[in-house]
Amino acid sequence: MENWDEIRTAWQVARLGTVSGAAEVLGVHHATVIRHIDALEKRLGTRLFQRHARGYTPTEAGRDLFQVAQTTAEQFGQLSGRLRGQGESVAGELVVTAVTGLAPLLTPALIDFQQAHPGLRVRFLTDIRVFRLEYGEAHVAIRAGAAPEEPDNVVQPFARLRNALYAAPSYAEAHGLPDDPGDYAGHHFVGPDDPASRAPYHRWLAAHVPTESITWRSSEPAAQAEAVRCGAGLGFLEVRAAAQIPGLIEVAPPRPEWNTSLWLVTHVDLHRTAKVQACLAHLKEAAKDWEGR
Repeated sequence: MENWDEIRTAWQVARLGTVSGAAEVLGVHHATVIRHIDALEKRLGTRLFQRHARGYTPTEAGRDLFQVAQTTAEQFGQLSGRLRGQGESVAGELVVTAVTGLAPLLTPALIDFQQAHPGLRVRFLTDIRVFRLEYGEAHVAIRAGAAPEEPDNVVQPFARLRNALYAAPSYAEAHGLPDDPGDYAGHHFVGPDDPASRAPYHRWLAAHVPTESITWRSSEPAAQAEAVRCGAGLGFLEVRAAAQIPGLIEVAPPRPEWNTSLWLVTHVDLHRTAKVQACLAHLKEAAKDWEGR
């Protein structure tokens, strides 16, 4: 509707009866009002007003057009109210994204959040790709690694997850366990398929373990954890996740350089909405239980 400004201007003239009245309501110069009316009449090929000393009176064509314009304006007003209401309530669709591997931690928290707000529909998307908040692909993103630096996003520290090196009893029985990092070259390791993985423990692995010792690789963190559980090699797991695997042996305890930093990321345009603020508060509360275990 490329000429909506002209239609809105003409509608105000028809409603108020004068160019000066329309100009005051619209906050424009009276010459702009006249220019809009002339342009609209030329585009439609018909007179919309009868001009006279007391002002402007709509013609039959003008009354038809302004009835449509009034209905449209009312519909815009109703839409604006609904959208404001969505921004002020914890309802509708909520899209949360995270890097793969965080689902075991985030899913219970998001289920609790949805159950506390029955009017909410949650979509939890995990992928190796970074979702574009500026394109509306998500309301909240949980990112890992260095702090994101996109200029239009609001970035908040979220949690630091501890990671340790583990082995399955079956691996220990078949190959023994290393006493210290000097023995790592003689063992099998589970690692990422991407040698450029940004995970701090994967960077440490690449720097301290020969490439040929990483004998089982996967792009999926859950598959890496399963490989460790099944005895394919030594591998890094988040401490809480490892605690859920019976019998797993801690080969090396958590180190600060293996910690994973998590960040809550929202776009500045949606950051202050009630739905996003409620989600952020809920996730922060849930994360208080993650770091010390």
